[in-house]
Amino acid sequence: MLNFLPSAVLLILASVLLVISTILCFIPILFFVVVRLIFPFSALRKIYTSIFMSIAEAWITMNKGWMKLTQKTEWDVKIGGELKKDGWYLVTSNHQSWVDIFVLQSIFNRKIPFLKFFIKQELIKVPVMGICWWALDFPFMKRYSKAYLEKHPEMRGKDLESTKKACERFKLIPTSIMNFLEGTRFTQEKHDRQGSPFNYLLKPKSGGIAFAMQSMGEQLNRLLNVTIVYPDGIPSFADFLAGKVKRVVVRVEQIRIPDKFFTADYMNDQVFRAEFNHWVYKLWQDKDQLIGNLLSDSKGA
Repeated sequence: MLNFLPSAVLLILASVLLVISTILCFIPILFFVVVRLIFPFSALRKIYTSIFMSIAEAWITMNKGWMKLTQKTEWDVKIGGELKKDGWYLVTSNHQSWVDIFVLQSIFNRKIPFLKFFIKQELIKVPVMGICWWALDFPFMKRYSKAYLEKHPEMRGKDLESTKKACERFKLIPTSIMNFLEGTRFTQEKHDRQGSPFNYLLKPKSGGIAFAMQSMGEQLNRLLNVTIVYPDGIPSFADFLAGKVKRVVVRVEQIRIPDKFFTADYMNDQVFRAEFNHWVYKLWQDKDQLIGNLLSDSKGA
């Protein structure tokens, strides 16, 4: 363990190790991307997907290695129920920091299929990672502003249609679809601007997971409802790399998805949309209370 080193040194060391692990995994991914472009046969799609996922899981394993080397974080993780590597999961979590992604990858790596995040369309241009996300079939979402939709009403619902098309590809091989329902990281400013009814959460957006459920159907084993708490305060990514994250608390609840959610029409059935939004709101209500309880328990510990 090197956590005795000054935080500035740990920041540099962890950053270098992260870059090295990313490059080591990017090279084989780039090679197989070229192979896939030369031989784009549908019969080979499952093979390509398995290769890309194995490389991504190796990347997470390497990252867990340097995290253990540079950090002395106390992990309090409780997962309800058994997880399956060959299952299909819909995963959601509260979102506070870029650190959340590393937390989720660490606790689920090789326990469930590799997590595929909904990410913004513009991020495909990010050097190195954009190609990796594309190769791993991450669902790219194109968001439209309210002002744009007012001028172009014909574009309403197009972002959700892209979600549905992306999810249809995941029927071929066990997949975990990750969606941060809040759509952005929590800050007090965003919370106040929204007028959020929750203490620790932003308002959830239901459309993405509704379309994922309808696209995947009963193939989805469970919804994994993840709650992440940082008892010592929400860390920045730099804090994480510098070894300043002392405690991470994670609770994972497995929820059976009601059968009717697989077949109802979220876009056109107003009654169902209201029912589904209420279901999501109740999840968020319970999560908000759980976060409050976990923070209280950690202060008393």
